[in-house]
Amino acid sequence: MSTLPPRDAYALWAPTYAAETAVSALERSAVNTLGVPVAGMRLLDVGCGIGRRLEEALLAGAMVAVGVDLVPRMLAEASRAGLFAAADARSLPVPDATFDVVWCRLVLGHVAELETAYAELARVCASGGRVIVTDFHPAAAAAGHRRTFRDERGALHEIEHHVHSRLAHRIAAERAGLVILEQRDAVIDESVRPYYMGAGRTEAYERQRGLPLVLALVLARER
Repeated sequence: MSTLPPRDAYALWAPTYAAETAVSALERSAVNTLGVPVAGMRLLDVGCGIGRRLEEALLAGAMVAVGVDLVPRMLAEASRAGLFAAADARSLPVPDATFDVVWCRLVLGHVAELETAYAELARVCASGGRVIVTDFHPAAAAAGHRRTFRDERGALHEIEHHVHSRLAHRIAAERAGLVILEQRDAVIDESVRPYYMGAGRTEAYERQRGLPLVLALVLARER
C-alpha cells in the first residue's frame, strides 16, 4: 500500500469520493448534532472537497456558501451549488471577519502547521461567529487506524496524516483567539455497521465498536 501526500491522494480519490465511508458518515452525524445553525449565515467550508456538505448547507438555508480546497481535481467534481476556489487552509484568500460560520472538516490531520491553520480559521470568522473543526480521532490513530482510500481501480492507498491531540487543538485554538465551547467524540456504533458489512469486515466492526473515530469541536471567536 502506497502512502501519498494529501494533494496527490485526493486528486486520485476525487472520482469516487462521493461515496460515504464510516468516517465521513460519523463525521456528518457529529456535526449535525452539534447544533450550530447555518440558516441565514455566511458559511465558509475550508477543505470542502467535492462540496457535498456545502450543498447540504445551502439546502438548510445558508445565505452564502463558499468552499475552498487545496485540490483542483476535487473541485472539478463539485456540483455548482455554492462558490468555490482552490486554496490552502494555511493561507485563505478571504478578507478578515467575512463569515459567520467556518467549517474545517477532516482537514487538519493533513496539516502539520496546526497553529497556522487555526489562525486562518479565526481570522476569517466574524466576531461572535462559530468555527467547527473535525479531525480523525487520536484514539483511532493510537489503535492503528489510518486514513486510507481505494482509487478507481480498487488499489488501496494511505494518506499522509498528522495526529493532533486534544491538547494540541486546544492550544492552537486559544493562541488564535478561539474558545472551545463543545467537543464530542463520534464512536463506531450501529450507524456505521453497514459500511463494515459491505466491506466484509464484520469481525473488525465487533472489535472496534465503541472506538472514537472522529473528534468534533465547536469554537467561538470572541475577539
